[in-house]
Amino acid sequence: MTDRDEVIGETPTTDVLAAFESNLPGAGRARSLRGLIVQYLPAVIAFLLVILLWEGLTRVLGVETFVLPKPSEVIASFVQTAAVIWGAGFRTLVESLGGFAIGVTLAVVTSLAAARWVGFREGMLPLAIAANATPIVALAPIFNNWFSSTSPVSKMAVVAVVVYLPVMINTTRGLLEVDPAELELMRSLAATPTEVTRRVRIPRALPFFFASLKVASALSLIAAIVAEYFGGPQDVLGQYIINRANLFQFPDAWAGILVASILGVVFYLLVLAAERVFMPWHVSMRSTE
Repeated sequence: MTDRDEVIGETPTTDVLAAFESNLPGAGRARSLRGLIVQYLPAVIAFLLVILLWEGLTRVLGVETFVLPKPSEVIASFVQTAAVIWGAGFRTLVESLGGFAIGVTLAVVTSLAAARWVGFREGMLPLAIAANATPIVALAPIFNNWFSSTSPVSKMAVVAVVVYLPVMINTTRGLLEVDPAELELMRSLAATPTEVTRRVRIPRALPFFFASLKVASALSLIAAIVAEYFGGPQDVLGQYIINRANLFQFPDAWAGILVASILGVVFYLLVLAAERVFMPWHVSMRSTE
C-alpha cells in the first residue's frame, strides 16, 4: 500500500458525513437561521435584561409614574390606546417620509453638481452647514407661517432641512473619493463626464449614500415629531405625546414614544433592505452572509 492510499484510507468518516449533510436540502437555510440566532440573541437578551431591571428598580425604589413609568404600565397603555397611537404614528410617518424624500432628492442633486463643479461645491457647502445648524425649534414656527401649521408640508419642510446635510455631505464625499487610476482609465477610453459619473463615481458613492440614509431615517422621525410640538393637527404623534404629558398621563405619552421607536426601527430596516438590493456586491454585504 502506498503512502497516498494510506492517507486516503485515513480520511475521517465525520468529514464525509459533514460534507454530505451540508448538501442536504434546507441545510443552507438552517445554517443561516443558526447564524441569525447567534448574531441577534445577545442583543435580545440585553434588551430583556434592561426591561426587567427597569421594572424591578421602579418598583423597589418606589419611583413615581410622572418621573418614570413602569414598563408594565407603558405596555398596558400601549395595548389600550393602540388604535389611537398607531393612527397618530402613521400620520407622523407620512410627514417623515415626505420630508425624507424631499431632503434626499435635493441632497443627491446637489451632490452630483458639487462633484462636477468645484466652484459650486465651495459655495454651496457653507450654506448647507448654516441651514443645518439652525435648530428645529427655530425652523418649525417659520415653516408653519409659510405653509400653514395645519398642513403636513410645514413638517415635511423641517424634516427635509434636517435630512439634507448628512446625505449631501456623505454622498459628495463618496462621489469625490475615486481611485485616480480609474479616472485615468475612463479618460483613456474617451468617456464623457456623465459616463464617468454613472460608471465610476456613483458605484463608489453608494456605500456613503446608504450610510447617510441610515442616519437620516432616524433624524426624519425626530424632526417630524419635534415640529409637531409647535402646532397643527392634534391627531399626530408629537401632539399626542405632549398633550398626554400635560394631562399627567405619562404611560400614554411613553406608549406614543414606543410607537415612534418601532416606526424608527422599521424605517431603518427598510433602508438596510434597500442597501442589500442596490449594493449586493459590496464587501459589507458579503461579510454578513
